[in-house]
Amino acid sequence: MGVSFDYAPDRPEHIDAILNGLDRYNPETTTIFQDYVAQQCEDRTYDCYANLALLKLYQFNPHLTRDEPVTNILVKALTVFPSPDFSLACHLLPPHILSPAPATASSSSASTFAANSNPPPGDAPLSEAVQKLSLLNTLLCAARYQEFWRTLDGDDLYADLIADVSGFEELMRVRIAVTVGQSCREVERGVLAGWLGFSLQGPGGGEALERFVRGVCGWGVEEGGVVRVPVNKENEAKGSVVREEVRFDQFSRVIRRAYEQPA
Repeated sequence: MGVSFDYAPDRPEHIDAILNGLDRYNPETTTIFQDYVAQQCEDRTYDCYANLALLKLYQFNPHLTRDEPVTNILVKALTVFPSPDFSLACHLLPPHILSPAPATASSSSASTFAANSNPPPGDAPLSEAVQKLSLLNTLLCAARYQEFWRTLDGDDLYADLIADVSGFEELMRVRIAVTVGQSCREVERGVLAGWLGFSLQGPGGGEALERFVRGVCGWGVEEGGVVRVPVNKENEAKGSVVREEVRFDQFSRVIRRAYEQPA
């Protein structure tokens, strides 16, 4: 039996009471949810249901929207990929935040479109942040992990966006390792280092990788530079035999129609 969507083992009782009552749509609970998002960032916990409830309150009360909780919710959603939480959160954001501003306006109609679709001045930083985080999500969904780390390290804005989320890089390495363990039985050491965002250059460059692989993942590292992933139900290659039993009388109607004269 799967875990229900609205379940969170670390959810406080007062948050659970709000989510299961009419106060869920009370604008006065906005600050409570915002504090809860900040708590999740510090404690490395995660509550998608409560985070979506805050975004829904922002949707109903745009004047209460704050950029920091929105970006923190999206960053936390990245740490649980490949779940659809990031997409769920984005669908509760205003369209002008999700859509990038047009680059040029070469005609009067284009100018009118740009004027109507560009975010308000106060929303421009949030729109840029959402676009940046959406790029990271796209790279993760495409399993382009090495490019994910290069993108993350190549822009100072990302450092600001993930600053509030404690242990973000470690959480991402764990999630990437989970997906690798579900699809691979062995990986070259250099390839895995790129996927996990470790550098093998310099003295002791591979020690951090080996500590993570052995201590966190429980995988083995051979002398030839190959990382062995233990067999599990996801990465085990099994042959499947599909056998169907069909009785002859089930074909009687088909055979009979083959001998019937056309009308």
